[in-house]
Amino acid sequence: MTDVPANSDNSSLTVRDNRTGREYDIAINDNTIAAKDLAQIRLDDEQPGLASYDPGFVNTASCRSAVTYIDGDKGILEYRGYPIEQLAEKSTFLEVAYLLIYGELPSKEQYDQWVHEITYHTFVHENVRTFMEGFRYDAHPMGMLMASVGALSTFYPDARDIGDAHNRHIQIIRMIAKMPTLGAWSFRHAQGKPFIYPDNDLSYTANFLSMLFRMSERRFGADERLVKALDTLFILHADHEQNASTNAVRSVGSTQVDPYSAVAAGVGALFGPLHGGANEAVLRMLRRIGTKENIPDFIKGVKDGEERLMGFGHRVYKNYDPRAKIIKKSAEDVFEVTGTNPLLDIALELEKIALEDEYFVNRRLYPNVDFYSGLIYEAFQFPPEMFTVLFAIGRTPGWLAQWVELVQDPEQRIARPKQIYTGPRTLDFTPSSERWA
Repeated sequence: MTDVPANSDNSSLTVRDNRTGREYDIAINDNTIAAKDLAQIRLDDEQPGLASYDPGFVNTASCRSAVTYIDGDKGILEYRGYPIEQLAEKSTFLEVAYLLIYGELPSKEQYDQWVHEITYHTFVHENVRTFMEGFRYDAHPMGMLMASVGALSTFYPDARDIGDAHNRHIQIIRMIAKMPTLGAWSFRHAQGKPFIYPDNDLSYTANFLSMLFRMSERRFGADERLVKALDTLFILHADHEQNASTNAVRSVGSTQVDPYSAVAAGVGALFGPLHGGANEAVLRMLRRIGTKENIPDFIKGVKDGEERLMGFGHRVYKNYDPRAKIIKKSAEDVFEVTGTNPLLDIALELEKIALEDEYFVNRRLYPNVDFYSGLIYEAFQFPPEMFTVLFAIGRTPGWLAQWVELVQDPEQRIARPKQIYTGPRTLDFTPSSERWA
C-alpha cells in the first residue's frame, strides 16, 4: 500500500458492499468523505441509500471553519491561526473578539472604533430591565441570561435581515456590548441588589466588574490584576471549535433566524452541566477531599472506580489543555489580591500526582481549563451559579464568529439530521369505543 497525499486527484476511498458485491469510489477531501456520497450505496433503487450513525457527532464534521484550530494530541489551540498563549499574554478580549469575527487583528483605527461602538452600546432598553426584574427572587442567573438574550430579538426586529453585512455588524456590536450588562443584572437580581448601569469611562471588563460589585461608591475601582485575570479568562473561553453550544448556535442559525435567538440557543446549551458546569464540579470535588492528607485515599478511590477526578481529561485534548497552563498563572495573580484559597493547595497536589502517576499518564488525563477556573471565580466571590454566565460572556464573540461564517457559507443548509427509526410500523387503529370497552 502506498501513501497518497490528502488532496491529490486519486485520493479516494474504495468501499465494497458485501451485500451486493458492488464497489464504490468515494472522494477524500481534507481527510473527510462527504456523507451524501454514502447515499449511492444501496441494495436497490427502492431502498434508501447508506447513512452514517454518529450520536453526539463523535466523528462527523458539520462544517468548514476558519475560526479556531485545535490539535488535541499536541495541546494546540489557535484563534484564526494565532496561538492562544500569545493572545492571552499580549492581547485584550475585545481585540480577540474582533479577530474572531473579522478574521484579522484590527489596526489602531479599527480597534478604537470597535471599542467605541461596543462601549456606547452597553446600555439596554429600560423595558429589558423591567423584564428582568419580573423574575422570581431565586431565578437562576443563567436562565435569566438565556431569556433576556432571546428577548433582545423583539427589541431589534431589523436583526432578521441577516443578509446585510452592515446590519450584521450592528447586531454583533449590540450583542457583545450588552452581554456583560445582562450577566451583571442577573447576578444582582439573585442577590436582591439594585441594578448598576454601565460606566462608559471604564474598560469592557472593568465596567463588568463595576456593574457586578459597585454599591454606594461613586465609581468602582477594581484592582488591575483582577481586571486582567478576568479579561484573560474571557479570551480563553472565546471559542473552542464545534462544541455543544457552538453547534446549537449553528443549528438554530441555519434556519436564518436572527442572531439573538441563535445565541440564546447557545446559552441554553451551555446551561447544561455536561458543558458549562464542569468547574463547579471541580470545586465540589476539592471540598469533598478537604485536606491534602486525604488525597491518597481519594486517588485510590479514583483508581478503584469509586471516585471521579473532575477537571482532568477532555474529549478533544489528549495532552495538557493549553488553556489550563495560562489559567494557572492567572490564578496566582488573583490570589495575590484576594488571598490564597486553601483549595488551591489540594488542586496543586492533585495536578502534581496526575502528571507523575503512571495510572493517569497512561490514560492521558491532564488538567483542563475547568480545573483552575472555578477557583478563580470563587476568589472573585462569584456563587457557582454565576460560573456559566461568565463563560457565556466570554464565548459570545466565538458564537457570533461561527454564526457569521455559517450565514456566508454557500454549502450550509438548514440542519436536519437523519434518524434510524426503531418504533412499530403499519399498526391498525383501534377506535376508543373498543379500546375503552
